[in-house]
Amino acid sequence: MTELKDEGVLKNRYDFVYVFDVKDGNPNGDPDAGNLPRIDSETGCGLVTDVCLKRKVRNFVELAKNEQDNFKIYIREKAVLGKFHIEAFKDLKFELGEEIRKEIPDSLKNKLKSDELPDGMTIEVAEEDEKQFLVVAFDAEKKAIKDYIKNSPSREEINKFLNDIVKNVKSRKPTSEETDKGKNWMCKNFYDIRTFGAVMSLKSAPNCGQVRGPVQFTFARSVEPIIISEHSITRMAVATEKEAEKQSGDNRTMGRKSTVPYGLYVAYGFISAPLAKQTGFSEEDLELFWKALINMFENDRSAAKGLMSARKLYVFKHSDELGNAPAGELFDLVTPAIKKKHDVDVARDFSDYNLPQKEEIEKQLPKGITVEEKI
Repeated sequence: MTELKDEGVLKNRYDFVYVFDVKDGNPNGDPDAGNLPRIDSETGCGLVTDVCLKRKVRNFVELAKNEQDNFKIYIREKAVLGKFHIEAFKDLKFELGEEIRKEIPDSLKNKLKSDELPDGMTIEVAEEDEKQFLVVAFDAEKKAIKDYIKNSPSREEINKFLNDIVKNVKSRKPTSEETDKGKNWMCKNFYDIRTFGAVMSLKSAPNCGQVRGPVQFTFARSVEPIIISEHSITRMAVATEKEAEKQSGDNRTMGRKSTVPYGLYVAYGFISAPLAKQTGFSEEDLELFWKALINMFENDRSAAKGLMSARKLYVFKHSDELGNAPAGELFDLVTPAIKKKHDVDVARDFSDYNLPQKEEIEKQLPKGITVEEKI
């Protein structure tokens, strides 16, 4: 990928330790486990995924920047990603192919199989009326479709339907140079792409390639094993008249709510200067990222999450872009020192823990590295 020239692009590597807590809430439910708080089944420690943390950063930036130029969010709720790719190619004045959509007749619905179609052709089902459509992508190979038809002479009805579509196909694969420029356009306009990276090689839209983001998280893990509390809750209403009749007007609905009474979580992060050069991630972007980590829970409140708070953010800055020490060596100056106080049996508050201070860490730092407490 071509490097984006920007005087504000990072020239230093950073590693950071992010400490946050939850009280009487579910910090990150697992949809495969009835939305219970995520947990390491072997140690009993609570988990929060890197995807969850990135989502909160994205949400904060979207609120803070309100779709300003160069600070849009690519992965957002209900987004249609292909539209952004089309916008990029149109803005760059690159010629586009055309996506073709044609409704599949009832007589062919059980005969056309998605896994048998050539690359660039898919079947989509409309949620509202369950109609089926054959979709031919922007960059579908017209020759591959014709070869598919030619090699299946026995399927006369299917081939006639496909031939009618092929006549209207105007496919065009972007060149490698166009893909690279499209990638740079996406990095420039979308904060989360130049920060976290993205896979933008879509079948249904112009190919904008893949981006490795300079900022990455680990899962967050609780300092101690967590306890999951389950609570019965009552809603004083029902959804339908039929339910009301069954309850003779009592109109109550029972439910369950799962929480962590208290958990102190630690996540680790890495910021690569060489990758920042490739995506255009700048000093301004970095300051916005720190601001997001400090404030993102304040703008993401819900009944399910309870009380979540950012507690500590230790930032290690290296004197050059490749770094002066392994990240693990720096993290070991922080994590082992996060301990429950001796007179505390069961932790239920942040004040029940001791955390290392900046002055203690500085005494042990390798040469060429500084540390800052952002929180």
